[in-house]
Amino acid sequence: MNRLSTIGFAVALCAASFASLAQTAAPAAKPAAKAPAAAKKAAPAAAATADPVAATPAQLAAAERVFYGTYLCEFDKSVQVSSIPKFPGYAELRFGKSVYVMKPVASDTGAIRLEDVKGETLVIQIANKSMLLNVKSGQRLLDGCVSDKHAKVASAAS
Repeated sequence: MNRLSTIGFAVALCAASFASLAQTAAPAAKPAAKAPAAAKKAAPAAAATADPVAATPAQLAAAERVFYGTYLCEFDKSVQVSSIPKFPGYAELRFGKSVYVMKPVASDTGAIRLEDVKGETLVIQIANKSMLLNVKSGQRLLDGCVSDKHAKVASAAS
């Protein structure tokens, strides 16, 4: 069952990547390309004000297993993961100038997924590191992200 979850994640990530490539492969006229871009910029601002749905008991349990704090990543990058008191069961991810509301989901493998409620990003948290992915483009944004809790778990395993 664990391998099926991992394979399923990989297939979903590849599918998102191919869908993104298919959308960008078709050439479009310049005026038509600018109009949807303007609409996309307006949509996130409206979506940012919408409150997330109430967390399920499984989501609340997964939120308790999230490693909150600053994650130091490769290439001197960092992300900040914090709880959102107003929305129990959700986490806030800050990366650069971007802020994401993340929904914690436990997997069969023991990993915790932090899924962006807008469907843009995904954090995979395993015992010794985390990685940040852009789901829409299918690209890894950051890897080797380690918080204090990751470091404690890794040193206890050594």
